[in-house]
Amino acid sequence: MEYQPLNFLEQQTEIIKPKRPRWLIFLIVIILILVGGCLTKNLFSENAPNNPEAYDPITLKPKKPEGFFQKMKYLVFSQEKELLGQNQDRINILLLGMGGAGHDGPYLTDTNIIVSLQPSNGKIAMISIPRDLGVKVPKQGIKKINYVNSLGETQETGQGGEFARKVFSETFAVDIPYYVRIDFKAFGEIIDAVDGVTIDVENSFIDHMYPAPNNDYQTVSFTKGIQTMDGDTALKYARSRHGSGIEGSDFARARRQQKILLALKEKMLAFSTLSNPLKINNIITSLENHLTTNLEFSDIISFIKLARELNFNQIATLVFDDSETGYLKSTFGVDGAFLLVPKTGDFDNINSAIENIFSPEKTSIQTKTDDTPKQIITNETKTSSTLNIEIQNGTWNAGLAARMKKRLEDKGFTIEIIGNSEVRPQKYSGIFNLSNQNTELEKSLSKELRLSIKQQPPIGAQASTGTDILILLGEDNIE
Repeated sequence: MEYQPLNFLEQQTEIIKPKRPRWLIFLIVIILILVGGCLTKNLFSENAPNNPEAYDPITLKPKKPEGFFQKMKYLVFSQEKELLGQNQDRINILLLGMGGAGHDGPYLTDTNIIVSLQPSNGKIAMISIPRDLGVKVPKQGIKKINYVNSLGETQETGQGGEFARKVFSETFAVDIPYYVRIDFKAFGEIIDAVDGVTIDVENSFIDHMYPAPNNDYQTVSFTKGIQTMDGDTALKYARSRHGSGIEGSDFARARRQQKILLALKEKMLAFSTLSNPLKINNIITSLENHLTTNLEFSDIISFIKLARELNFNQIATLVFDDSETGYLKSTFGVDGAFLLVPKTGDFDNINSAIENIFSPEKTSIQTKTDDTPKQIITNETKTSSTLNIEIQNGTWNAGLAARMKKRLEDKGFTIEIIGNSEVRPQKYSGIFNLSNQNTELEKSLSKELRLSIKQQPPIGAQASTGTDILILLGEDNIE
C-alpha cells in the first residue's frame, strides 16, 4: 500500500463561521417588528400634537425641533391632522347654547345651529334649528329638540352635547362629527375677551319679560342702528323672546343669534392674538366649566388654518320657520305642549334643504349672501294654528302670573303675554278661548291648571290684542 503525504495547506479549504446564538436572531426580529410597526403607525396615522406650546404662533405648524434625530422625527411624524368630513368636502359642527348653572332649565338649549364648511371653495353656512321642533328621541318618543341635551346630561354627566350631536345627526340625516356647547357665562366672556361685537340692530324693540334673577322679569330694549355690545348686552339681544313687533318670535331670535355669531367672527378674525394657540388655549381653559366640546386642540388648530381659506364675506344662512313658505307648521303634542313639525309629515324636504345649503337653487327657501351678511328674509306672519296664550293676575298676590308662566313653560307650553287684570281682585279663575277655533289646547291647560273653561272673560279682564287664549287667575286659584 502506498501512502500519500498529508498536505495540511490543501485540506484547509473551508472556513468555518461561528454560529450566532438563536436568542440574538430572535431579538433582532422582535426589534425590527416593533420599530417597523411604530414607523408604520406614525407614517399612516394622524400625529398632530395637542400641546399648544408645540405650535408656531405665526404659521400654526408644529415647531421644528433642534438636533439631527429630532429633526428626522419631525419630518417623519409631523403630519397635519385632517378634519372629519374634509374628504367629503363638508365639515359640520353643532353649536349649542344653554343657560347653565343657576338658570331655569340649565341644560335646555336656546341656541341650536349647524355650521357647515365646504373647504373646496371656502363656503360657509349657518342653519338654525328652532327649539320647539319635535323630533324622535330614543326611548322617549317625540320631544322638543331643545330637550335632548338635557336628557343626555341626565343620563351621563358631561355627555349632553354628545347625545345631542347624535340626535341631530340622525334627525337631519347629516354627519355632524363635532359639537361645541357653551352656557351664558361663556358666551358673554368670549365676547368680552374680544372687546365686544358691533351689531346692526335692524328693528327697535322692547321686551318686558326678559328673565331676571329669582324667577322675576326685567325690561330690555334695543334701538335700531349700529352699536357695539359687550357680553351681557349681546346675550340679552340674542336671548330675547318677547320683543315688540316682528322681533317677538323664536325665529327672529334665531336670526339675531346668527347675527351675533357673524359679528363675533369678524372680531375674532381681526383680533390678532386669537391666532396664537396659547391665547386660544387660555380662553378654553378659563371657560372649562362653561364650555364643552369634543374638539381636540389639534382639531382647533386645523380649523384655524382652514379658516384662512374660507370666504367670510359670503355666508349662507337658513332659519326653519312656520311661515307660509316655510317648512314647518305648529301643533300640540299629546301632553298639550306646543310643537313645530314638518308640514309634509317627514323630514325629507328639510334634510334636502340642509344637504343642498350650498346650492340654494335646489331648495325652495332662498338664502341671501352678500358683502353684509344678512339673515333669510321670511314672512313672520303666524299660521292660523298658532295660538297665543296670555296670563292675567286677577289677585293682589304679587308675581302670580310670572310664577304660573314659568310652571306652564316648564311643561312645554309657550306663554306670550303676562300681566295684571284691569280690575282686581277677580273672584273666579277661568280659561277663555277667544280664537273661534276648535282646539284641544284649552283642555290641556284646564287639565294642567285644574281650572274650568269659560265662554266670556269678566269685566276688567280684557285680553290683549292678538291673544287667543286667556288664563285669568282669580282669588279661588290654588298654586
